[in-house]
Amino acid sequence: MHVVKPLLLFIFYLLSIVVSAQHIEMLHSGTGISLRGLSVVNDKVVWASGSNGTIGRSVDSGKTWKWMQVKGFEKTDFRDIEAFDAATAVIMGIAEPAYILKTNNGGNTWKVVLEDKRKGMFLDAMEFWNEQSGIVIGDPLAGKIFIARTFDGGDTWQGLPEQNYPVARPGEAMFAASGTNIRALSKKEACFVTGGTVSRLFIRNKTIDLPLIQGRETTGANAIAVYNNKKRKPAKYMVVVGGDFAADSIAAQNCAVSKDGGNTWTNPVTPPKGYRSCVEFVAKKKLVSCGTTGVDVSEDGGMNWKFISKEGFHVCRKAKNGKTVFLAGKDGRVAKLVW
Repeated sequence: MHVVKPLLLFIFYLLSIVVSAQHIEMLHSGTGISLRGLSVVNDKVVWASGSNGTIGRSVDSGKTWKWMQVKGFEKTDFRDIEAFDAATAVIMGIAEPAYILKTNNGGNTWKVVLEDKRKGMFLDAMEFWNEQSGIVIGDPLAGKIFIARTFDGGDTWQGLPEQNYPVARPGEAMFAASGTNIRALSKKEACFVTGGTVSRLFIRNKTIDLPLIQGRETTGANAIAVYNNKKRKPAKYMVVVGGDFAADSIAAQNCAVSKDGGNTWTNPVTPPKGYRSCVEFVAKKKLVSCGTTGVDVSEDGGMNWKFISKEGFHVCRKAKNGKTVFLAGKDGRVAKLVW
C-alpha cells in the first residue's frame, strides 16, 4: 500500500502534465478553401477569409460558423481581414484588380472601398491601429512599395504621395501569407518586413537587414510580431518568422528576435520546425508560430521553440480584446490553441 499510493500520485502528476500541455483543438475543416485572413475581435467573435471569395464568421468562440461567398467575387482570394465587431469587417482581395471591401451587416452585403486595376498590383496585408485608422501595403510597382491609408474605418483609402513610397531593391517584395507582415509599432507608427532576394525591416525612413534566409523569390520574412504596441513609444520587442516556402521543412534562418526595436537581431537557439508564415505574441514571453509543416510555441520570448502540432496552418491570431488564440489554414481548417 505504501508503494501504490506514491505510484498513483506520480501517474496523476504525469496525466496532469499531458492535459495541461499546449495543443491544438480543431474547430472546423474539410471545405477545400485556403484560409489566410483571420481577425479575432474577442474570445467569441472570430472572422476568417480566404480563396474563392470565402468569408467565415463565428460568434460563439468557433463552435459554429457562418460561411459565405461574396457575390461577384467568387474567384477573389481574400488573404487578409480586419474585423471590429460581429457586424463590421474589412477584407482584402490581392490582385489584378486588387480590392478592399467592407461590410456593416455581418457579411450579408459588401461595399467596394478600394479598386486598383493597374497591372502588377498585388496587395499583401492590412493593419489597423484602431477602428478608424488603418494601412495596407502591396508589392512594388515601378520599384516602389505601395502603401495606402484609411482614416474612416476603411470606408475610403488614399495612397501615399508617390515620392513617399518606400523604394524596394530588385527582387524584393512581401508575402500575402497571413496578413501579418505589417504591424502597429505604436499608436501612430507601423513597421513591415519583406522577402525575396533580400529580407528587410522597414520603420519610417529606416531599413534594417534581417538575418533570415534570402536570395530567392520564395525566401525571407513572412510575418512580424510586436509586443506591447498600444503604448505611445514605439515597441522594442519584435519577432520575425519566415524561411523558404518552397522548402518548408528547413528550419535554418527562419526566425529572429530583437529587443531594441529592430536595430539588432538574434537567431533562436532552437528555431521553429520549418518555414513559418505567421507569429503572434500571446503574452510578453509567450509566442505561437505556424506554417505549412505545423505549429510551435515559445515561452522564453522566441529564443527556444517547441513543436506542438504537425497540422499545418497559415495564420494564428490572438483576440484583440481577450486571451483566445485561433489558427486558420488550408482545407478550411480553423483551430484553437489550448495553452
